[in-house]
This record gives sequence, structure tokens and C-alpha cells, in this order.
Amino acid sequence: MQVSIIKYNAGNIQSVLFALERIGVTAIVTDDPAIIQQADKVIFPGVGEASTAMQYLKERKLDELILSLTQPVLGICLGMQLLCSHSAENDTTCLNIFNDVAIRKFDPANPAIKVPQIGWNTISELKGKLFESIPDNSYCYFVHGYYAEKCEYTIAATNYVQPYSSALAKDNFYGVQFHPEKSAGIGEQILKNFLSL
Repeated sequence: MQVSIIKYNAGNIQSVLFALERIGVTAIVTDDPAIIQQADKVIFPGVGEASTAMQYLKERKLDELILSLTQPVLGICLGMQLLCSHSAENDTTCLNIFNDVAIRKFDPANPAIKVPQIGWNTISELKGKLFESIPDNSYCYFVHGYYAEKCEYTIAATNYVQPYSSALAKDNFYGVQFHPEKSAGIGEQILKNFLSL
């Protein structure tokens, strides 16, 4: 099985590679459209800022490439947010795969609630093959100051400041707001589930 990780200027690729190695999968990190197109599975990771990430994707026509993919694609953290329609982070137009899903900034009424959310939180309302054999209210690791609202594509929800989508799915596209590569055994199982889609 060929797994490609889309290389763009939004870090965290190394920990995804290591997590895949732990489950016996060697992935290729590339921005070569031909290699990405031929992959059986594509991972679109990301940590960073939405507008510069989108600009980089557009300059290399990776935005058009992602839209054309027909194999299973997994967006992680910023990768998931870029699959939505718009991000409040620097007023960024995103890929609109999860159409009309807006990314908003956490705005806690209580100043004691820290933004970004950093640390472990539960995922619930789990749906579909990505979460096969994952118990409801499992803990995953999050680092984010922006969130996807709940919508028709929501396949997992989390509560921080308010309920939001911690995972989305539409056709062959999946997105998770948490970091499966940093979420211990639960994250490992989610990656295995994705690879078996």
C-alpha cells in the first residue's frame, strides 16, 4: 500500500511518519502531484496558520490536486480546517470540500478557559468506519485555537468552550481536529482504520 503525506509549509510531518512506522507503514512525504495521485491513501497534515498554508498550496497547484483526489484523504488539524469553506484565521478562503463549513476562533466568555486548547479531550457521537472499535468518549490530543462548527458532515464531536466538530467526513475525504499521531493507542487505531478504508 502506498501512502503519501502531502508536503507543504505546515509542520508536524515527522510525528505522522513515526506514528505510521509504529504500525508498520512507510509513507512518502512529497509535493509531487503524480506521486500523490498514485497513492492508495493520502494524509494532509498541518500545524500552522491558514492563510500562508493556503497560499503555499495555491502557488504549487496543490489546492487543485487535493480537490481532484478520489482515494481516501485524511486531513489532520490545520489540514482538516483547510478542507472546510472558510477560516476566520486571517479571513482565509479554504478548499470548500466540506462546503459551507466555517472555521471559527474559540471565544470563551470565561477568561480562565485557555485558547488555544492544548491537551487531552474526549471525542463522542462517533460515526462511521474511521471510528470502528473506538469507544465513545475516548481521549485524543488537541492543539488548536480555531474549530469547525457542527454540521451535516460531523462524525465526532468534542466540547471545549462549546460543542464543535472534532472529525468530519464527506465522500472520500476525512478530517480530524485532534492529532491521531499523538493520541496513543486510540490514535493508532484511528490511523489503522483510515488505512483500511
